Amino acid sequence: MKHVLIIGAGGVGHVVAHKCAMVPETFGTITLASRTVSKCEAIAASVKERTGRDIATRQIDADNVAETTALLEELKPDLLLNVALPYQDLPLMDACLAAGVDYLDTANYEPPHEAKFEYSHQWAYQDRFVEKDLSALLGSGFDPGVTGVFTAYALKHHFSEIHTLDIVDVNGGDHGHAFATNFNPEINIREVTAPCRHWENGEFVETPAMSEHQSFTCPEEVGTYEIYRMYHEELESIAKHIPTIKRAQFWMSFSPNYLKHLEVLQNVGMTRIDPVTYNGQEIIPLQFLKAVLPNPGDLGERTKGRTCIGNIMTGLDKEGKETALYIYNICDHEECFAEVGSQAISYTTGVPAMIGAKQMLSGEWRKPGVWNIEQHDPDAFMADLNEHGLPWTMKVLSMEQAKALTPA
Repeated sequence: MKHVLIIGAGGVGHVVAHKCAMVPETFGTITLASRTVSKCEAIAASVKERTGRDIATRQIDADNVAETTALLEELKPDLLLNVALPYQDLPLMDACLAAGVDYLDTANYEPPHEAKFEYSHQWAYQDRFVEKDLSALLGSGFDPGVTGVFTAYALKHHFSEIHTLDIVDVNGGDHGHAFATNFNPEINIREVTAPCRHWENGEFVETPAMSEHQSFTCPEEVGTYEIYRMYHEELESIAKHIPTIKRAQFWMSFSPNYLKHLEVLQNVGMTRIDPVTYNGQEIIPLQFLKAVLPNPGDLGERTKGRTCIGNIMTGLDKEGKETALYIYNICDHEECFAEVGSQAISYTTGVPAMIGAKQMLSGEWRKPGVWNIEQHDPDAFMADLNEHGLPWTMKVLSMEQAKALTPA
């Protein structure tokens, strides 16, 4: 049994703590740390009530490398599981190097003052992790995360070459608020307002944010939704590590109501990430907006409906013939809340974070260096998805269905 230190007590941290507690044969000791220790204590109380297990709590400023290093040296965990903000990836990786602890996160680094998230910052740590005989797993959420594992699994078992990849993320849930985001509002809005980039013929092509969209009908009667093409970080790593891919795109569903509110917020300057002066004080409008919007962690009790996230892939099968596959997961918001007290967006990120940690702590995925999830053998992870709450389905598509993104 191993000791894991989870840093971050938001919606995803809530799920990760519960799911780790449900696998005692792997996670023998669990410590949850955050800037606000009262959030950790509330999660620990829920874990105790639901699973009977005790988890420790600590206060930590994840931006402070020296403070985090001291905590790691005191606790000596086998793994730091980072579900804090993407801005804090590099300080936490620095602390892991200083203290000699393995590292895992669910989203890549993003500079606080520039909405440009890319893996280059973390890939630059490769040699330092190798020299210290430490292992780092990047992007062990759903997207990024499971989407990379789906791709690796398809390539291992069904394709000789993957040529196109379309990742489609649909949230068919309804939380009843006029406007709310399903994960951290600051990160969510920075993502969807950034220029779109997709991979095509060996390079990224940039287009205006939300400028390409189409209708998408999910399988299993989840519903029909409008999906919009946007940039997502796994495109960068998957295109690098699976070089036969000629085109890779990421699509996400948004309701007309969400887009209407977002447009107004942009027009009045509330999505700005540069400081403005108010009453003699500097504030960042987007951070203020985050403070007044509903907390995503509180949406679970009132959210109904299902998510549908998966990969539509085309290429050549093992015999060299054209083939197309759709691998997807459907997750029910109300079932997630009944199990761990969370809505499905946090659940679909938190469960893969636990599974990735399980693979590292077992030694299956532990090797010196900095690795994206699709660089590891996918089979055990895929089996764990079925066992721990995110069962997947695979469908063979016609090439016409795949090209038109009409799998249902």
